[in-house]
Amino acid sequence: MHDLIIKGGTIVDGTGSPQFTGDIAVKDGTIVEVGKLSGTARETINADGLLVAPGWVDIHTHYDAQSTWDPMLTPSGWNGVTTAVMGNCGVGFAPVKPANRDWMIELMESVEDIPAATMKAGIQWQWETFPEYLDALDRIPRAVNVGSYLGHCALRTYVMGARGAEEVDPTDDETAQMAKIMRTAMDAGALGFSTSRTGIHLTPQGNAIPGTYAKEAELMAIARAIGASGKGIIEVIPSGVAKTDRMPFADEMQLMKRMSINSGRPLTFLSSASRKVFAMAEAANKEGAQLLPQISARPVGFLFSFESENPFARFPSFIELKKLSQPERLAMLRNPEVKARILADRDPALTAWSMLFANPWKLTFALGQEPDYEPDPSRSVTAIAERTGRTPTDVAYDMMLENNGQAFLMYAAAGYQGGNLDSIRESLLHPISLLGGSDGGAHCGMIVDAGVPTFMLTHWARDRKHGRLPLEWVVQKQTRETARSNGIMDRGELAPGQRADINLIDMSRLKILAPEIVCDLPANGRRLMQRADGYEATLVSGIVIQRNGVETGARPGSVVRSR
Repeated sequence: MHDLIIKGGTIVDGTGSPQFTGDIAVKDGTIVEVGKLSGTARETINADGLLVAPGWVDIHTHYDAQSTWDPMLTPSGWNGVTTAVMGNCGVGFAPVKPANRDWMIELMESVEDIPAATMKAGIQWQWETFPEYLDALDRIPRAVNVGSYLGHCALRTYVMGARGAEEVDPTDDETAQMAKIMRTAMDAGALGFSTSRTGIHLTPQGNAIPGTYAKEAELMAIARAIGASGKGIIEVIPSGVAKTDRMPFADEMQLMKRMSINSGRPLTFLSSASRKVFAMAEAANKEGAQLLPQISARPVGFLFSFESENPFARFPSFIELKKLSQPERLAMLRNPEVKARILADRDPALTAWSMLFANPWKLTFALGQEPDYEPDPSRSVTAIAERTGRTPTDVAYDMMLENNGQAFLMYAAAGYQGGNLDSIRESLLHPISLLGGSDGGAHCGMIVDAGVPTFMLTHWARDRKHGRLPLEWVVQKQTRETARSNGIMDRGELAPGQRADINLIDMSRLKILAPEIVCDLPANGRRLMQRADGYEATLVSGIVIQRNGVETGARPGSVVRSR
């Protein structure tokens, strides 16, 4: 007898094969049969009229801290993610010496916009080394599975101490130690290694994070250690993406090519939807590399509101309003004199991040109660200002006053220069692209892209007016493809022998809900949240962890280790 049979669903199995109507049998957390089944089971789920697909495998989530206190990894778990990969962008919490724990937390706050007070209250340190870290994660009851890269920041400072955070080269012995620790981490189950080489990632003191300017000898020693394990992937946030970066992107591409070739391992890097970038990666792959540009399925969208981050938030005239209650603040914001004072103000200390928001209005749009991630350019703040004879800041200010002062604007900072998602579509379809960059656990006050897996189905497979993508392809892109690229071989398909991580979805009512601000983090930490409707059930190892957005309390998740 089976433990579970999912009966009569529309199965999209993650391989790209055509959908079909059938049943799935599960025993001991594993799929044992797929097709027209006549056996019996302890439990049967009627999936008639539902899409049955593998659970989403999200490879860029930054849940390093949240994975220690949130079993569902919300909002990703609410959006059908059953396996989340963290340790991205070179940052993470292992290995770390006890004396450096607070420093690592403050670094994570600076780079990934996660409140330090939240992390200090939420993380229960039970490890020093990376193998101890994975074991500690495995002891924590969880609904959603997690896997992790080893971040360069942690590795470098663990070996080099305070010097690791400085722009100095390691000694030969220190380089050898880093390689040895990396190999030990791979043997323990690390999914790979991540490093950031862009100057946009800064410490609280405004310096580049450890490893940003690491020389090739250091990077190659780590890469070869990964290669010697015969498994794993390398993730790079490359130089050349910000004005402050030192190495031109073309040179960075050559370095990534050498790292991949010398390690024999695939290397994924965060990329724009650029034909030139993809052509360079293709050329490198013809020489023996395995480069995989990683892109998002929608614009990298910074959300502005008067209750979260916005381009006025660092102005002294706005900062003085933050101590007020929301009703009091809203009343002040509606005061014409206060508005005039804010619009005339300036940021007293521009940073690389705040400069990004200095003049965003041409690519800033009202997000709406039914979020629109491919808005018409005529709806931009700049376009409205030109039509109405006003300044963009005046228009944006009034737009954020809507919905009782809680309306969101979306600044489509990357991936929307053409005023549509056509370039992203082209990149998604490219055979070497990887879907990633959701940052589900990061940028808590500015970005909420954990709903990208849901967006893939609603926008790309169902709702887009033109250029829709096949449902089978969309499912494969965020299941089998993301899993296999990271060496995760036991999930991502609905096939015998695979883990029974499964989504049951009502496509007729699947939708992403409007973002909201919640205070549900440890120490009453605030963050942006985005739920979805239409997930009838999500299963991990054949056990239902949520039904229609309501958690069941089941904790079948575990740590994913490289094989």
